[in-house]
Amino acid sequence: MKKLQFKVSINAPVPRIYDFMLGINSKSTYEQWTSLFNPTSTYEGSWDKGNKILFIGVDENGEKGGMVSRIAENIPNRFVSIQHYGLLKADKEITEGPEVEKWANGFENYTFEENNGSTTVIVDLDATTEDFLDYMNQTYPKALGKLKEICESKIFRKLNYDK
Repeated sequence: MKKLQFKVSINAPVPRIYDFMLGINSKSTYEQWTSLFNPTSTYEGSWDKGNKILFIGVDENGEKGGMVSRIAENIPNRFVSIQHYGLLKADKEITEGPEVEKWANGFENYTFEENNGSTTVIVDLDATTEDFLDYMNQTYPKALGKLKEICESKIFRKLNYDK
């Protein structure tokens, strides 16, 4: 599996970025930055360590699909590790077979590093196919740019994260 890494520096404290990135207090903040992957992007489940979580969206045919994953680690405001182990197609979970084997047990890790009020978010991602590599190399930086915009927005600053 090939490894990809993306970084963004955000002028906001870690607790705000962690909350907005994962949609802890409002799933809408997660949905805003991940809409660059799929306009209907959302999740079902919990970010608690060991829990199953589905990353889903609706495709051009109106079918719900996405990834079946588990939270391998979640150290609030420091590190989140997501292990992807299956696909969701038309509400059916697929956890074995050739389609899944290409990338099964791949990880997506988020690391949060704060320095003088600015936070660097580092995303480490396992990838397999060239199509997936190209897509992620094009889309992930744009999505992180959207996260930066949300976290630095004056609208969201009024929330009490700046401690």
